[in-house]
Amino acid sequence: MATTALTGFSMMSLLSLGYLTWDMMGPNQVENETNHTFVESSPVPQPPHIIFIMTDDQGFNDIGYHSSDIRTPVLDKLAADGVKLENYYIQPICTPSRSQLITGRYQIHTGLQHSIIRPRQPNCLPFDQVTLPQRLQELGYSTHMVGKWHLGFYKKECLPTRRGFDTYFGSLTGSVNYYTYDSCDGPGRCGFDLHEGESVAWGQRGKYSTHLYTQRVRNILATHNPQSQPLFIYLSFQAVHTPLQSPREYIYPYRGMENVARRKYAAMVSAVDEAVRNITYALRKYGYYQNSVIIFSTDNGGQPLSGGSNWPLRGRKGTYWEGGVRGLGFVHSPLLRKKRRVSKALVHITDWYPTLVGLAGGNESLTEGVDGHDVWEAISGGKESPRLEILHNIDPLYNHARSGSLEKGYGIWNTAVQASIRAGDWKLLTGDPGYGDWTPPPVLPGFPAGWWNLERHTEPNKSVWLFNISGDPYERQDLSEQRPDVVKELLARLVYYNRTAVPVRYPSEDLRADPQLNGGAWVPWVGDEEEERWDTVYQKKNNWKKKLKMSKSRSFFRRLNTRMMSNRI
Repeated sequence: MATTALTGFSMMSLLSLGYLTWDMMGPNQVENETNHTFVESSPVPQPPHIIFIMTDDQGFNDIGYHSSDIRTPVLDKLAADGVKLENYYIQPICTPSRSQLITGRYQIHTGLQHSIIRPRQPNCLPFDQVTLPQRLQELGYSTHMVGKWHLGFYKKECLPTRRGFDTYFGSLTGSVNYYTYDSCDGPGRCGFDLHEGESVAWGQRGKYSTHLYTQRVRNILATHNPQSQPLFIYLSFQAVHTPLQSPREYIYPYRGMENVARRKYAAMVSAVDEAVRNITYALRKYGYYQNSVIIFSTDNGGQPLSGGSNWPLRGRKGTYWEGGVRGLGFVHSPLLRKKRRVSKALVHITDWYPTLVGLAGGNESLTEGVDGHDVWEAISGGKESPRLEILHNIDPLYNHARSGSLEKGYGIWNTAVQASIRAGDWKLLTGDPGYGDWTPPPVLPGFPAGWWNLERHTEPNKSVWLFNISGDPYERQDLSEQRPDVVKELLARLVYYNRTAVPVRYPSEDLRADPQLNGGAWVPWVGDEEEERWDTVYQKKNNWKKKLKMSKSRSFFRRLNTRMMSNRI
């Protein structure tokens, strides 16, 4: 019998008459004490509201529950009451992680397997990829993005509002000033980068980006009806990427820290922690929380010379050591079946695409061809992960290891090529994985400029490493010589994946992108009707002239970063 049809009876009367039991009284039923009529509020939509929060360059050790010197009480509490993902993998730099989140595809399948998308490159997320927000729109979601995009913007068709988001507010490039929103791509190549939809948001200059983005999310929550339509918000914080900038009130609690970079970095993390508290409060205040899923993720490892810490993991941002690719992550939701636990299930950033589409009510046909797996049962129910291996990447353009060769790859794989794969307990790296030191949290007062090259480099005559990553997560015992059988198997897997790779998309810079030619801002500069110039795009074959140009570019940014850090400290 429907309780809404019974009038003139109190709740206790119905209980005593047997018309209503305690388990029938859901959260949507309320009693009108004036006329004793039961009124059923609008049903909560079955698909959950999804809030995906991503931080930029936050290291593995840069959160309270990993015994960090940084205090994050809100993040700690949300993680403790949810599920901590302690076998969670991301990509070592910004664009690749974001592209894999949005497409559910490995970089080798989108052409973005080399480096990042630079502001002046005519490149963006391939148009043939159906994005996660587009799938969620098909399933009835209202989709919103706030924060850092970094997936290209040379054409309007590349913009977030053309790739599945109903609204967008944030920056398109990889790094901006937290107050002025100026972004530079080399000396004299600077422009304003804050956008409202497809327009430049000049009027917001001067407001701290972490606060500004948080306020926008709260405004979205306040103006949307949680009962009418499920909501997807992708909040991509600029923090804690350089430049190291924070309001003074967040720095004061860390005044005892000797290292200036670490002190500012910690303050920025605390600002993010407060932002998440305010967003969680808004979810409760406006009626979203009980039917929501909050996902927290970093985009890559931390940069120790900019205040970050991945201790005790090896390596840093930009490397394929665990410090570059093992990420912070947790899920908090009232919908989790098994909460307050640590999950060792293998999860990769590509897995969010099919997982969230599944949560939204989509079937497997909507995720056909993606490289991710639906891991919700592993996260929520504690079951085994359907994922057995992860292709970290194959980058044919990265500097080839001088000591590598096809011979050293047993005739299976050229070990000069930078690549990395994990299968089960085993992890294989070939080529040049990047700086491979174990760097404790910075405690000394400063970093002289010459310290950039003081880290211990990988062995000069090696081009293959093998680790039992489950038993040796710190990558201290290389087993490549003891277990050539495993090495051969994983090299064969690299060959398998490489056969499915598409050509690398890494075009030369376009002078028309200069902000001085576009009103002083970073905006699309190519007409949508203009054809792609594939002759300027790197192919798989070696192109030494362009590699030399890339090498010079990397050298410039290294010197620039060193100079900036020295000046600030």
